[in-house]
Formats: sequence, C-alpha cells, structure tokens
Amino acid sequence: MGRASRARRWTRTLSAVSLAVSLAAVCTACGTVREGVEDLEDAAPKPPASTAAPGDGEARRLLAELDVRQPGTMDGYSRDRFAHWSDQEGACDTREVVLKRDGKDVRTDADCSAVSGTWHSPYDAGVWTDASDVDVDHMVPLAEAWRSGARAWDDERREAFANDLERPQLWAVTDNVNQSKGDEPPDEWKPERRSYWCTYAGHWVAVKHHYALSVTEAEKTALTSMLRSCGE
Repeated sequence: MGRASRARRWTRTLSAVSLAVSLAAVCTACGTVREGVEDLEDAAPKPPASTAAPGDGEARRLLAELDVRQPGTMDGYSRDRFAHWSDQEGACDTREVVLKRDGKDVRTDADCSAVSGTWHSPYDAGVWTDASDVDVDHMVPLAEAWRSGARAWDDERREAFANDLERPQLWAVTDNVNQSKGDEPPDEWKPERRSYWCTYAGHWVAVKHHYALSVTEAEKTALTSMLRSCGE
C-alpha cells in the first residue's frame, strides 16, 4: 500500500471515529453488557451462535487444558500451506461469506463480491462502507497455528482451519488493524479496545482448544489477564 493510500485510509478512520466514539462492544464471552454499548449492539449484525465465544468460566477451563510449550519451528511454513479462500456457497468463497455475515445491508454482485454495506470492526470500533477497507482476520493467525501444532497437520486439516466458519476464527476487521496484528499472539498484540479483550481472549482460546494447539507461558499469562476483564 502506498503512503498516500495509507494516509487517505487513516483520514477515513478519523472520520469514522467521530461516528463510533459512542459505541463499544458487548463482552459476549461473559454476558456482561457494558455501559453505553447499546448502539453498536443494535447496529452490528450478530454472528451465528457457533462463532460465539465461550463464557469466561468456560474459557478459563479450556485455557487450563491447553498444552504449554515453547513455540515450534517455522521451517517449511508458507501461507500457501493453508489453502484459502475455499469455495463455500454458490459463487461465494470463505472471505465473501464472512463479509456478508459480519456486515449490515451487504449487497453483492454476480461474483459474490460485496459492492455495498457497512462493517463495524470489533478490534477498533472502525466503521466502513467500502469492503476494500476490511480484511478477514484469522483469529489465530496461520503462522501462529504453524508454530503451535499445525506444522504436523495434513493439507486438508490446514485448509479446514484457514476457512473455518464454525469456530470463532474468522472476522471482518479494519484492514490496517489486521496488518498491525500480523501473526502475533496476545502477549505481543491486543485489540486497542480494552472492552473487547474478554471476547477476543475467549475466541482465541476456543479456536486453540478445538484444534489442540499449544500456548506459550507468556501467551497463557496474557490470556488469563484478558479474561479477568470479563467482569469489568
């Protein structure tokens, strides 16, 4: 992305902030409704129940069951080892399904590309009306999965992981926020919105537990701390 394009994008972000400052997220992982979040709760469409975060007590239990290990080698890693985006329904691939699921009033063309809609990014409260401003984030990044167990998987399982619409693994978020996250675990990167930490940690733990991926000691400590925010 060029310097001018990035500058324009941040200009739009600042404009979006003026709309979104009164909005916050609901920590669905603990069922706590935070003061002043009703507008965002009403505006943003609900993801299917299968992608909901576990409650904070359940998330702590799942976290306690994860193996704690040092990160594995990145030898042999390539994003191409995790085939995505797979065909899903009709002309739509996984990314397009997520954009429709997480957006509001999304309209698509004959190729299933989103041509209009509104997307609320949970990581930063960004509000976007152009799908080009939105990335589909892997909650547990592909490289992070590789070093915590996916290196040993076959290609079919890696593809299932990279396109998983059943677990809370795929989310439409502001593109440059997704880029800032990269492949970092929660001890290295957290959403700027503290009110989302509870949900984020619950999602991360649910995905790692389902796929039997390990955590590092620092990662587990960070997740434990984030889950404490569920009662705030």
